[in-house]
Amino acid sequence: MGNKQTIFTDEQLDAYQENPFRNRIVESFSEDGMGNLSFNEFVDMFSVLSEMAPRELKAIYAFKIYDFNVDNYLCKEDLEKTLNKLTKEELTPEEIELVCEKTIEEADLDGDNKLSYADFENMISRAPDFLSTFHIRI
Repeated sequence: MGNKQTIFTDEQLDAYQENPFRNRIVESFSEDGMGNLSFNEFVDMFSVLSEMAPRELKAIYAFKIYDFNVDNYLCKEDLEKTLNKLTKEELTPEEIELVCEKTIEEADLDGDNKLSYADFENMISRAPDFLSTFHIRI
């Protein structure tokens, strides 16, 4: 009666297991930052990653996921790690360097050579596919 069971398809499980950010996602939602989720944190994670979550909430957590050194900025090193995960380390160091430099050059509104949350939010507001890609289908 009150026990609803969720069944995940093989495709859904494969999509999560292949996600290069799976560890960062869980760490970003856990209070301890180590990936140990309480039930409420688990529910929050799936709520944010649902297709129905608001863009602003998704942006906050995307920023947290990409902020590998947890300093509330996306620096060149954070961007390098993000690119390496997205491309499965198929880009050369020179290509990574170029993409990071161009990203900071175009998105850094205050000229501090790193991206604040405001810089990041402004950047993704110009990315029409952000909402359609930042989710997990359940």
